[in-house]
Amino acid sequence: MTVLEQRGAYRPSPPPAWQPRTDPAPLLPDAEPYRVLGTESAATTDPGLLLRLYAQLVRGRRYNAQATALTKQGRLAVYPSSTGQEACQIGAALALEDRDWLFPSYRDTLAVVARGVDPVQALTLLRGDWHNGYDPYAHRVAPLSTPLATQLPHAVGLAHAARLKGDDVVALAMVGDGGTSEGDFHEALNFAAVWQAPVVFLVQNNGFAISVPLAKQTAAPSLAHKAVGYGMPGRLVDGNDAAAVHEVLAEAVRHARAGGGPTLVEAVTYRLDAHTNADDATRYRQDTEVAAWRAHDPVELLERELTERGLLDEAGIEAARQDAETMAASLREHMNRDPELDPMDLFDHVYAETTDQLREQRALLRAELEAEQEQAGGAGEEPGAREGGAR
Repeated sequence: MTVLEQRGAYRPSPPPAWQPRTDPAPLLPDAEPYRVLGTESAATTDPGLLLRLYAQLVRGRRYNAQATALTKQGRLAVYPSSTGQEACQIGAALALEDRDWLFPSYRDTLAVVARGVDPVQALTLLRGDWHNGYDPYAHRVAPLSTPLATQLPHAVGLAHAARLKGDDVVALAMVGDGGTSEGDFHEALNFAAVWQAPVVFLVQNNGFAISVPLAKQTAAPSLAHKAVGYGMPGRLVDGNDAAAVHEVLAEAVRHARAGGGPTLVEAVTYRLDAHTNADDATRYRQDTEVAAWRAHDPVELLERELTERGLLDEAGIEAARQDAETMAASLREHMNRDPELDPMDLFDHVYAETTDQLREQRALLRAELEAEQEQAGGAGEEPGAREGGAR
């Protein structure tokens, strides 16, 4: 017997709270991830866009390899490689207009660079040199987020504020499958749907939250199905199909800009490399699994499509590789230079206006450094040697 069948049970006035507020059917994702490459849809995709995607994918693959090498050389503290996920990163960056905002996670370096951030500046945080290596306002790119999913409510807040101000702006927030297990994910999607904020959520489902497989995180049919519970559309896309990722995200961005509210997009992909350079992925997954996903490589998928359609030849492939190699050489050159750091920078850009407490802390640190410098000078060291070493 239900509560409404009980004698004398409370009868709510219409519409009852237990009835669905919206029809869930249009919000449900497709049963299979959406694909473009290798289908009839590929023939109608803009060739110029495909070539642009390809050039960025090749650069992204080389960027990942170079950054990983820099960690082994001690030039980077840590690097979370996105090898295998390049289509998600580049598709997201190219789906946005210049006026839009990108909210990346720590693994989304390629998306940040594709939005115009200098490749060296994108690694500044991971090197430990600075709070953030680039001006977020200049590029419309929020700082790379190391805490899981905290960037999602920020994206919703910015999108909601833009809508209230009448600005024609969309925010695209990126997160991994592990981030969907955080409370920030729930809070962001709930507020976004209630406010109908112009924001797009891209979940890169790469199979693992470090070593935890998706099956141990959720029992949902897919992560895209979670959208229905919040009252927004869910889309499922092949995350290694750059054309499909771009199409789905571009459509979601247009939907949001037109006042249609948020969309949750799940891109099914795979992290070919370890979680970071500090991780041993062989302890929790099999080589056969990795090999199967290598056969679905995003760079090779797009390269095959372009060559079969006569849009790309060996000269074009070599040109893309040379461009990527030039970028990698410049990255090596700059990262091999020791940074000049100033301890006083700790107090810059903490607040828009410096507080009395920060001014007091700055003065204390300066006094300590000057005392150390005087002590070092008295001990026969060159004055400023210790502070200079820190710099």
